[in-house]
Amino acid sequence: MYRKGKLYFRYGTMGSAKTALLLTTAYNFEERHMDYMCLKPIVDTREQASIIHSRIGIQRECRWIYADTDLYELARDLYRTDSRIVDWYLIDEAQFLSEAQVDQLSRVVDDFGSNVICYGLRTDFQTHLFEGSRRLFEIADTIDEIKSTCNCGHKTIVNARIDSDGHIVTEGDQVEIGGDDRYVAVCRKCWRNRRIEQASRVRPPLDLEEIMNPEY
Repeated sequence: MYRKGKLYFRYGTMGSAKTALLLTTAYNFEERHMDYMCLKPIVDTREQASIIHSRIGIQRECRWIYADTDLYELARDLYRTDSRIVDWYLIDEAQFLSEAQVDQLSRVVDDFGSNVICYGLRTDFQTHLFEGSRRLFEIADTIDEIKSTCNCGHKTIVNARIDSDGHIVTEGDQVEIGGDDRYVAVCRKCWRNRRIEQASRVRPPLDLEEIMNPEY
């Protein structure tokens, strides 16, 4: 029997309940006795055990995805050993997947007819696309935004990194695992305004010569 699956990408900023949505979906599948598997890249080391954990307190066991994990081989091994084709793969923190791993997931969809739902961030703290997210935007069958609201009322766009004093950080490695103590989701305008405000605090006052300089 021919099975037709789809590759989904559901993205949002931090705090937009992406993981809670994944876990709720898994619960609904379980209630309906549907075959599914939860996976998560090991790069997120906040949890010691292999679990997916939401900020609202719910969690579920998962399988780790390592940097060298071939997700197509994982699906093929399940079929070879157990004659099992997983109906639904639910993947948390999909932004941390490599481009190759996203391509492997697309082959799982096309060859086995499985459905794959990837949940993740679109961009990093510098507003640049993650590798996994970029590839998902390029080849996913369905792309959905999970929206959340900035304190000003606009839609959040930026996953801003902050320091211990709550100041916006603009330099550093792309990946730095953290929660509310390290990140805050804001709209683009608030992100810009906060950076301008920070810069004005550290800029030295102009002297008279600078003020009178016509090039100023």
